[in-house]
Amino acid sequence: MAQENRQLEIPAAEEERFRDEFYPRLRRLAPVISSDDSFVPPTIVPPTLVLHASYGADHDLDVDWGWEYTVGDARPRVSLHDSAPHPGYRDRAQEQEILDRLDIPLETFGLLSAGEAGGEGNSVSRARLSGIDTMRFSTELLPWAEDQPGITVEVSGSPADYREESNSLRIGVSAHDVVGETDWFDLGVTISVAGRDIPFTEVFLALSREQSHMLLPDGTFFSLLKPELRTLWTLIEEARALRDVSDGPPRISRFQVGLWDDLVELGVVDHQTEAWRRQVAGLRSIESVDAKEPPATLAARLRPYQAEGFRWLAFVWEFQLGGVLADDMGLGKTVQSLALICHAKQADPELPPFLIVAPTSVVANWKAEAARFAPDLRVVSIFDTLRRRGEGLDQIVAGADVVVTSYTLLRLDFDTYSGVTWSGLILDEAQAVKNHQSKIYQCVRSLTVPFKLAITGTPMENNLMELWSLLSITVPGLFPHPTRFRDYYARPIEKQGDSDLLAQLRRRIKPLVKRRTKEQVATDLPAKQEQVLEVELHPRHRKVYQTHLQKERQKVLGLVDDMNRNRFTILRSLTLLRQLSLHAGLVDDAKGDLPCAKIDALLEQLVDVVDGGHRALVFSQFTGFLGKVRERLSAAGVEYCYLDGRTRNRAKVVEQFKEGSAPVFLISLKAGGFGLNLTEADYCFLLDPWWNPATEAQAVDRTHRIGQTRNVMVYRLVARGTIEEKVMMLKERKAELFSSVMDEGGVFDTTLDADDIRMLFS
Repeated sequence: MAQENRQLEIPAAEEERFRDEFYPRLRRLAPVISSDDSFVPPTIVPPTLVLHASYGADHDLDVDWGWEYTVGDARPRVSLHDSAPHPGYRDRAQEQEILDRLDIPLETFGLLSAGEAGGEGNSVSRARLSGIDTMRFSTELLPWAEDQPGITVEVSGSPADYREESNSLRIGVSAHDVVGETDWFDLGVTISVAGRDIPFTEVFLALSREQSHMLLPDGTFFSLLKPELRTLWTLIEEARALRDVSDGPPRISRFQVGLWDDLVELGVVDHQTEAWRRQVAGLRSIESVDAKEPPATLAARLRPYQAEGFRWLAFVWEFQLGGVLADDMGLGKTVQSLALICHAKQADPELPPFLIVAPTSVVANWKAEAARFAPDLRVVSIFDTLRRRGEGLDQIVAGADVVVTSYTLLRLDFDTYSGVTWSGLILDEAQAVKNHQSKIYQCVRSLTVPFKLAITGTPMENNLMELWSLLSITVPGLFPHPTRFRDYYARPIEKQGDSDLLAQLRRRIKPLVKRRTKEQVATDLPAKQEQVLEVELHPRHRKVYQTHLQKERQKVLGLVDDMNRNRFTILRSLTLLRQLSLHAGLVDDAKGDLPCAKIDALLEQLVDVVDGGHRALVFSQFTGFLGKVRERLSAAGVEYCYLDGRTRNRAKVVEQFKEGSAPVFLISLKAGGFGLNLTEADYCFLLDPWWNPATEAQAVDRTHRIGQTRNVMVYRLVARGTIEEKVMMLKERKAELFSSVMDEGGVFDTTLDADDIRMLFS
């Protein structure tokens, strides 16, 4: 048309369309004139950025951005980022220039990128806001937009009167009785703003979502970043997380006084029932117990730390709290416990008997120690099942002050034991109930006794769940549920090294776990020197070991990725290699005559020990290896005593060593690694290392304990170039577990995982 110089006639009916749609485009190509002045070109004004905010109910808000143009008398609008073909009046360059001048990106207004919204390129033009986002838009962004040149703000609907209440927040926490419960109390939490109560569940939900503010229906809002709110939420979540139910109001146990004291320190506690005050009075003042004198019937002079331990025991007894006496091995936990029993019987001679449960090898020791330190107590020891004894338990315990039995016998005759009224339950070497899935754990946990005490130098050996087991028996309200304790404490601490949770756990257990180490309280205890004796296998022995190592390594490395399913097979391979590190004949009878470098090294050491007038304890986990050592000692004419799990009259054997002249005592770890007092020896030989350091520590502490007057020498025999070297490396890491929780050492990672197994077989 232009080339032909033709005129274009626009019908009157199409004039408006021509003016709004075609003219803006044509003017970009060439000047547009009207030959008869019948068409007056409209004035086109540069765009204006328009923000439209449409308020709905419940703090809902629709935000809509667009461009408004002036085309003559018309005011057409287009979306902020409309990808459709645009009319000719739209000027993209001017639009972008306006956007570039803004000092806040539009995404601040809640607009998502188009990619997130399903489109491509820039921002979408609309957004729906609610709650806190609406408040923030109304109080921060809307005033900003109204002050910006080039932006027109339109508001429809009725926005709330948004206002912040920064100083009127009030928090209250109270403890209330629970009908039918003696150990548990409801926690009442009240939160108010400007005199208006707010359901704490809503506040805690907002905190759990990490919101910075909370908005009320009338537009009032307040900050959730206040330290007291965050701390309160953490503490209440802890109380919830550790219970065995998730619904209902949060509750607190009388044993959780550490958690309550954290609430008190916040300054938010406003009410405590008298029952609660009475229940926690003991725990709160447990660190400053009255200086009770040891009972007159105790025929022992307690060391200062033992007297302190007795006062602690008397205190938890008075308030029927229970606890764990976890003093280092060899510091006299038995005499402290006997002092407690004497104290209780002195106050009330008519008390029912105390039940003491101990490993079989230690039952006789309790009667002997009681005769020595508490001769006025009538002690009954039970060594057989009731059926074998042929008499009823009521007859046996009649008139007794103390009844001592073994874990095995309690399990076998539990129904009968549970029918007797006991004053208290004392679990000696309580690591015996560390597995909360075991039958014996279920027995002692369910035994109805008003007071339960666990005594052990190793309240946990491998993981935190073992500590939970003891606490769940003695102070059941502290951490009621195993799964919740594992999820809340054990996994974050063991897997992630969470030092904050570790410190919190220490605070929670401190009032109810009494632990002192030898280094802290027994400064007069003779020194203990430890040394690793590396032994080189005989070449023929080495060849047998390497052959089996290659075979077991290939098998285990193919199974290690599924530890749970193949754990038994892997453990069997580990045990086989440990035995091979000792003596080839333990695995293959045909190799029984091969030289044994470890026994040779042991005998060489024992000759010097005996010649020097010393006496030695020799420990092994493998009775088969102890048997071979026994044969060599007999052949060499060295006198010895022997104790393993099959030994009858164990107490007599122990007494023979203590009172006799035999310089060597061969002991299996399982039968005699705990509960014995053998200070007559001052040398200790550990023939086979294992990754659990508590096992070795228990063995060593048979001689390095109160009553020892000579320095103690400890030798660990390790076969060079065998799995024993790798076990020693693992043991060092495992030792950090106990120290981190009980002795306030560093954070640890104690799990024996697939990587550990690979390292052992490398």
